[in-house]
Amino acid sequence: MSFADQADRTIATLALTPGWARLQALRPDCDNVIVATMLDAAAGFAETVLAPLNAVGDRVGAQVADSRVVLPPGFVEGFRQYAEAGWLGIDAPAAFGGQDVPLTLQAACAPLFDRGCMALMMAAGATRGAIHLLAQTADAATAAEWGPQLVSGEWAATICISEPEAGSDIGRIRTKAQRRDGHWSITGQKIWISYGSHDLASRIGHCLLARTNDRPGTRGLSLFLVPDHIGGAPNGVTLERIEEKLGLHGSPTCAMRFRDARAILLGEEGRGLPQLFAMIEPMRLHTGCQGLGLASAAADIAEDYATQRRQGGRPDVAPPTIGSHPDVIRQLHDIRSATEILRAAVLELATAMDLARLEADAGLADFAAWMLPLIKTFGAETGFDTAHAAIQVLGGAGYVRDYPLEQYLRDARVMAVYEGTTGMQALDFLTRRLWRDEGRGLAVFLRQARAELAAAAPSGRAQAVGIVLDGFEALSARMLAMQADPDAALYRADSYMRAGWTAVSAWMAFRLGADEAIGILAARHALHSARCA
Repeated sequence: MSFADQADRTIATLALTPGWARLQALRPDCDNVIVATMLDAAAGFAETVLAPLNAVGDRVGAQVADSRVVLPPGFVEGFRQYAEAGWLGIDAPAAFGGQDVPLTLQAACAPLFDRGCMALMMAAGATRGAIHLLAQTADAATAAEWGPQLVSGEWAATICISEPEAGSDIGRIRTKAQRRDGHWSITGQKIWISYGSHDLASRIGHCLLARTNDRPGTRGLSLFLVPDHIGGAPNGVTLERIEEKLGLHGSPTCAMRFRDARAILLGEEGRGLPQLFAMIEPMRLHTGCQGLGLASAAADIAEDYATQRRQGGRPDVAPPTIGSHPDVIRQLHDIRSATEILRAAVLELATAMDLARLEADAGLADFAAWMLPLIKTFGAETGFDTAHAAIQVLGGAGYVRDYPLEQYLRDARVMAVYEGTTGMQALDFLTRRLWRDEGRGLAVFLRQARAELAAAAPSGRAQAVGIVLDGFEALSARMLAMQADPDAALYRADSYMRAGWTAVSAWMAFRLGADEAIGILAARHALHSARCA
């Protein structure tokens, strides 16, 4: 398997992405030579520094010692090297000591790092999200204190939302924040906190939602930064336990207790949840990158194995490689197609998010918001599904630990759960992106996809994708009309989101010239549309 090949595929896909050409025109510091050099360096770092940690992290796992998490051998040094090389702050503001490159380049490099060691990169993902959150919501003093320390990796951060009785139902959060002696104090319990405790950094800041008033639901929630230590002294933040999990053994998932912990209010009181999306959105994009990293590795393993493993054929001659068997050819095609379509879609979203910040085009922001639940959901599913399919190619060899596929499968499973479950993403895609936004992001998607079809020479594949787009537009009109019967609409939300992904995938397949995939996607779109009937 080749990290360098993954970097080359990313560069080639960027060149096919229309938004990337526009972004390069706005950011001349991101010319092709610089981008190729950066991706080459990322591939080398991921292969030589991160990848050797992956099996160790899975085998040893995170441990608790003296009321603190101790990470597997090599993790602390790997994280230090990652931060010192500038990867942690690659898209962070220059004011924090970051490189301030476009998000697209970060999204191009991240799958390489997650392919190397996803468990360690869970820490980097939360800290990156906190950097963006503080840049948007923190007061000047807090931003100046925390931003550079997070970028350097000296300090780290978490996102603290879930509680025992409040998972996806955020409005039921009971952790309380009270104003005492001129400062805020936090009391409550948080669970499912990735890297809530660890020995990577000397200080951890918890980006936490807590209730500051008696208003029901999310309206009573405010956002805080809660340091685990202040002035070198403990700040009422303790580790209760770490979870025993199916995968990601090197990434500690913690239950945390806060007892009168001093906190810093971020942004406006009572607007905690909407403000937190400055952190949630890059983390959801990162989920797509995680899935892409694992899918890229799984595809490479399956392809490499198929060129070496010999089975079948006439008994009187040497057996052929299994890569020559028609059914294996089909399996490899499906694995590679799904991986490259996801790669194209991740880069499409990242460029849209960059352009939405650089240009006064509200439509791009709507389009990015529309794409985000798709990338989060189907990045997660593609990571899992490709590992599953690659195991099938290898047969018994894929099921044992001689190959990392079984670890990829276990590690990937949680991606469809954290950062908003698949069901939550489907509700968002229907009720917010179609109903509340009145289909504005959908309209941009259809306009851009049809413009790309129109710019190409007429062909049967362009016609086939056009039919898918027309079908999804008609389906969206029917789902828009179902607001009068919300229960019936919500029952169909998952199928509607899947129809949306097949439409996006058909667009990306056209861009990549993946003709066979277009026919398969058209059939899938018809199935998902039928389930919405």
